[in-house]
Amino acid sequence: MIKVLRPGLMTTVQDLGRTGYQKYGVITSGAMDPLAHRIANLLVGNSGNEAALEITLVGPAIQFEEDTLIAITGADLSPTIDGEQVRAWRPVLVKKGARLDFKYAQKGCRAYLAIAGGLDIPIVMGSQSTYLRAKVGGYKGRALETGDRLSVGSSSALSKQILKQLAIQCGNKPFAESRWAASENLYPPLEKRRSVRAMKGLQFHWFQTASQTGFFEKPFYVTSESDRMGYRLKGPALQLKQAKDMISEAINIGSIQVPPDGNPIILLADRQSIGGYPKIGQIASIDLPLVAQTKPGEQISFTEISLEEAQELYVEMEVSIEQLTQGIYLKMTREGA
Repeated sequence: MIKVLRPGLMTTVQDLGRTGYQKYGVITSGAMDPLAHRIANLLVGNSGNEAALEITLVGPAIQFEEDTLIAITGADLSPTIDGEQVRAWRPVLVKKGARLDFKYAQKGCRAYLAIAGGLDIPIVMGSQSTYLRAKVGGYKGRALETGDRLSVGSSSALSKQILKQLAIQCGNKPFAESRWAASENLYPPLEKRRSVRAMKGLQFHWFQTASQTGFFEKPFYVTSESDRMGYRLKGPALQLKQAKDMISEAINIGSIQVPPDGNPIILLADRQSIGGYPKIGQIASIDLPLVAQTKPGEQISFTEISLEEAQELYVEMEVSIEQLTQGIYLKMTREGA
């Protein structure tokens, strides 16, 4: 069991999303940064899709009511346990009664807190993800609040082994970190200026030549009107060659729509299921974490990539995730933490 002492700006329960229901108008939701989410879960011996806490910009304070194995990934929110700095991207044993505090995001926008065994909350349409607008899923369909208490699920055998090894080195301290961590090569660096790889969208040819060129050559800035549904960008206005009407069609995470004002919108985890604005681009899956970790006011630029290149990068990422999964298992079965 964990208790929320302070909720932070917006802390929600997310897994990898509610799939298979968009044909009914039910959105996917899920982690904004699925890569950081998956790695956090793997580090504590969970499957990659277990529910974890997504922490946005300003973090919570959480007290642990039993010995718990956790991992923190994603943005740097300066986490501490009982006032002592704790490192991210590795398993951490937190002793009963200890307090985990997050500050504000120094690098990136969203951190993820995974707990061995996941969170024991109801599954709604195949997912534990929170969709705030509809008050569906997660913890009572909302962001966490002061005083909330969340139950933890049953740990896997791997989780118990990691916890057992860390308990040996913990002693009387409030927490113990593993000596090993996920490789830095698994995750892109969190710079303020981000170059995001994107493919031409289905309606790319509808746009004026200057807009086609400007989309890939000039920077855009994330505005304060951005949220989990989409990032609104400000930059060179993107104009059509001529006004066109189009029938709404299915959209995907990372689709870049352009409404009549010419300012593009990147559609993200809480996107609608269909859209009727022309799409100038589609962000490659490999770079969705870069978008999710961009704060309002920070800069994004787009670099053209082919579908084939994007697919190759996606396969490489999945291979790296599988290597991490196998590496953790082998380390724990052969060497210990």
